[in-house]
Amino acid sequence: MRKLTYFVGASIDGFIAAPDGDFGFFMPYVTEDYAPTLHSEYPETIPTFGRAAVGIADAPNKRFDTVLMGRGTYEPGIRLGIANPYAHLRQIVFSRTLGTSPDPAVELTAEDPLSVVRRLKAEDGLGIWLCGGADLAGQLLPEIDELIVKQYPVVIGSGIPLFAPGAGFTPRAFTLTDSRVFERGNVVLTYERTAPTRDARDDARDAG
Repeated sequence: MRKLTYFVGASIDGFIAAPDGDFGFFMPYVTEDYAPTLHSEYPETIPTFGRAAVGIADAPNKRFDTVLMGRGTYEPGIRLGIANPYAHLRQIVFSRTLGTSPDPAVELTAEDPLSVVRRLKAEDGLGIWLCGGADLAGQLLPEIDELIVKQYPVVIGSGIPLFAPGAGFTPRAFTLTDSRVFERGNVVLTYERTAPTRDARDDARDAG
C-alpha cells in the first residue's frame, strides 16, 4: 500500500507561510549545502518550470508520483500563469469552488479527501505527496503516514499553520526516524506515524 507523506517547510513556531500565503522568508536558508540535498533526494517536489534551472529537468521521480493540493496552494500559480505546476506528477486539486480545471493535466475534485486518498493508496505506484495547505492537511491527518518537515530557524508569530485548527484536538503519535541539520540551522525532520499499541486500540474500541 502506498504512503501519504506531508512534505512541507515550516517555521520554528509551526507556520508554513505568512497570513497572505507568502513564504519567501524561508529562501535565505536554502543554502549550497541544503538545496542539492532537496534536488537529489526529492526531485519531484521541485516545480516543473524550475527543474531545468537546477539541473534536474530529466530527473526521474524517486519517492512520489502523485501530488495533492488544496485550492489555496494551487491558485497562486494560476495567477502567475502556471496552471500545470507539477507536470511530471499526477496532480489532484481539492476544491468545491473552482468549477473546472484550468489545465487538462490537473484533476479537480470536490470529493471527500479521505475517500480519495484511501483509493489512491490502494493503487500501485510510488508515494503520494501532500503539498498543502493547512486545511487539506487537517482533513487528511488520519491518513498521513509520514511527515517530512523542513524546519527553518525563523519565528514568524502568525500565519498559516501546519494543520488548520479545524482538525480539532486529535493527538496522533509520530516517531522521529531521521533528522539532518544544515549550515544555517535549518533541519529536515522525518517522522513516521506510530502504530497504536494493543492497549490503545482496545481503549479506542471500548470508547466507541
